[in-house]
Amino acid sequence: MFEHLTAAPPDPILGLTDAFRSDSNSNKINLGVGVYKTEENTTPILRCVKEAEKRLLEREQTKSYLGIPGIAALGKQVRTLLWGDRIDDERCGTVQTPGGTGGLRVAADFLAKRFPHARMWCSTPTWANHPSVFAAAGLDVQYYSYLGEDGTSLDFPAMLADLEQIPAGDTVCLHGCCHNPTGVDPTAEQWEQIARVVREKQLLPLLDFAYQGFGEGIDEDAFGLRQILSTCVDALVCSSFSKNFGLYSERIGALTAVASTPEAAAATQSHLKISVRTNYSNPPQHGGAIVSEVLASQELTDMWIEELAEMRARIRQMRTAFVEQMKRRMPERDFSFIARQKGMFSYSGLTRLQVDELRNKYSIYVVNSGRINVAGINEQNLRPLCDAIASVL
Repeated sequence: MFEHLTAAPPDPILGLTDAFRSDSNSNKINLGVGVYKTEENTTPILRCVKEAEKRLLEREQTKSYLGIPGIAALGKQVRTLLWGDRIDDERCGTVQTPGGTGGLRVAADFLAKRFPHARMWCSTPTWANHPSVFAAAGLDVQYYSYLGEDGTSLDFPAMLADLEQIPAGDTVCLHGCCHNPTGVDPTAEQWEQIARVVREKQLLPLLDFAYQGFGEGIDEDAFGLRQILSTCVDALVCSSFSKNFGLYSERIGALTAVASTPEAAAATQSHLKISVRTNYSNPPQHGGAIVSEVLASQELTDMWIEELAEMRARIRQMRTAFVEQMKRRMPERDFSFIARQKGMFSYSGLTRLQVDELRNKYSIYVVNSGRINVAGINEQNLRPLCDAIASVL
């Protein structure tokens, strides 16, 4: 039955890793997949994670199934991390998911089944997997303006104008912070205007919140999300601990629904649980147990916040160093936008042809859109990277 099949195209991001591994150039550089790297080019296990795992191992007594929503304590801990005590907890329902992507898919399945005529609106550009995940669930994916023609800044008037034209009842996907792939975020004032339009147009906000703490800090990065939730009645929030806990392989995330009343929240969570049950039945335990253990201990939480600040500072340092190096090579061009962008990613402005040249001539791997993982830059590869980029430009 399978003989008629032809090979599917590689994933636009994860496929880069396969190509990178096959490259024999000893000086190759991978700036594609969004994974944090240290100066030594390794993805570390955080100290707080190691300590949490020791404690869990000492007292773990079973590998039995979790309930459909996941670890009981984790839901409350996730909500506290997202918005503190700003929202009545009885208006919320959380399910633990396999990574942030799992949360997006559960949300998409829920929306496709309960609101089949509602469309999903994504930013232009958005994370490459957003449209695929939403479409796979059966949602009609549309787009609103985001990045300006310069490729480095937010075209806020165009974004706001597009949001105002979206029909009531549709869902709008918003990046809570550290926009992927551009690194360009709205200002606090702009978030207030976005929240007002979403409320007035009766849209359902779905916030993809995968990088909390990688922009300015835990609370600072949550401003946009909290502004939306303080203005809008209903919302869905997909959060992830892959980046800020370094738990990439553990696949730990959460989907939280916020509703107008406790009754509506309970009903919504019951439908989310059906989506979970018919997808992967219940979530894996280990990653969620690590996060819950860290957040339950003030000692481990303080350690986590310190380590998160170290990662954030290194990314900022690489942004600044990149701008300085490019200024020396191409003083006629302004690269300062790289330093203003937030999070792991930057929209470099490189064209598809320039990206191809970087890969074919210099073994530097960048997503076709020109998105660069700044966390993959270090003192050793910075200069050859900047030399190569100056060459293709």
